[in-house]
Amino acid sequence: MMPTELFISGKNWKLSLAELASYLEARKIKFEVQFFSKEFFAVSVEDGFGASTIEDLGGTIKIGEVKAKFQTQIVKEAFLQKSKQAQSQITESLASSGLVDEMAKSAEKVFFGVSVYCAEKTLRPLSGVIQRFVGSAIKGELAGYGKKSKFMGFSKDRKFAQLSHVEVLKKNLVENKAEVLLCIGKEETWVATTVAVHNPFEFQKRDIYKPNQRKIFAMPPRIARIMVNLSSCTPGKVLLDPFCGVGTILQEALLAGAKVVGVDVNPWCIKAANENLEWLKREYSLEGTEFRVLQGDVSRLAQKIGQETVDCIVTEPDLGPALRQVPTGPYALKIIQKLEPLYFGFVEEAHRVLKRDGRLVLVTPYINTRSGKSVTMPIGEKLENCGFKRVQPLTKEMFSEGAVGLEELVGVSSLVEVDERHKIGREIHIYEK
Repeated sequence: MMPTELFISGKNWKLSLAELASYLEARKIKFEVQFFSKEFFAVSVEDGFGASTIEDLGGTIKIGEVKAKFQTQIVKEAFLQKSKQAQSQITESLASSGLVDEMAKSAEKVFFGVSVYCAEKTLRPLSGVIQRFVGSAIKGELAGYGKKSKFMGFSKDRKFAQLSHVEVLKKNLVENKAEVLLCIGKEETWVATTVAVHNPFEFQKRDIYKPNQRKIFAMPPRIARIMVNLSSCTPGKVLLDPFCGVGTILQEALLAGAKVVGVDVNPWCIKAANENLEWLKREYSLEGTEFRVLQGDVSRLAQKIGQETVDCIVTEPDLGPALRQVPTGPYALKIIQKLEPLYFGFVEEAHRVLKRDGRLVLVTPYINTRSGKSVTMPIGEKLENCGFKRVQPLTKEMFSEGAVGLEELVGVSSLVEVDERHKIGREIHIYEK
């Protein structure tokens, strides 16, 4: 039996799950998704998977090590029917899980927190009640060890009974094994100790403190890291971004241990990307890293860097103009048609420079319109005509037998990321040569 880990995803849970699956597959780490929802994933992962993995992922907020599991029906009886017997069963599961033993080792006075992630709709309105019950039960157990403790609560008007990753970091709850995750699925409920938490300050540093930035349509480092992982990029591989801009994707690929090549038609971008990558090397002490940033037109990419020279291509070409308001359908279509020659020409060159079995992760515009319908670029046929085959980021084999809701994920051909601030979002495609 492989140990089970809980993964708390970022805002875009499908993108987070696809990234996690791609990351594990690329490293030949065996895994099986036991349960998935927008709130959390329960994944069996073979030994050797480390909590430090969270530093490599853009879409995971927390990782928890499962300590106990019981039927969600018990939670329903305990809190919907207010059964004392069911409440006692939960208390006993917490006591026998070993998580309190670990907390008791940390300090004379224990400071701990509880976060409830609820995929079962009927229990969501009671998540605050459940959180306080679990907190009180743990306090009682710690008292049995002769330990004084303080339970980290928060105001009742908070939307979710969950500690943010910033709160967990600032209170050192990971180091002290002092955040309990109660993750309530449709059939089963998992209890875990948080063993890793995403540090938003690192992504923020790489976003706003690098020497050169581009404000309009700037890709967040978090999305760049997700795309690098979707490309199956592992240490030592050569990754190309042929529309590199100021180097956001290149930065994340360097941190992932790749050798990177950037190309851009704009001379200012070449200078800016070089400065940003030199800054990254200093900030993160990246000794022996390799990068090249070249000025050039994507229509002559193979001539510039050679045929079949790169393992992965990860890129976001032009997404169109910065729109002040939601466009009409016809105007959105005009934007797409104007961009098609750039994209279609690039796809042909991408096939020439990519090694066999190499991956292309490509962003195309996803434009919301006034009618409520989205307008997208018909890039699939062009890619397939050039010799690419589509990669489905999530397949049936990744999930446990009987997993519910697979039709929502398996067969998904692209992943959409729409920033609320922008009228144009990103449609992320994954292809293989």
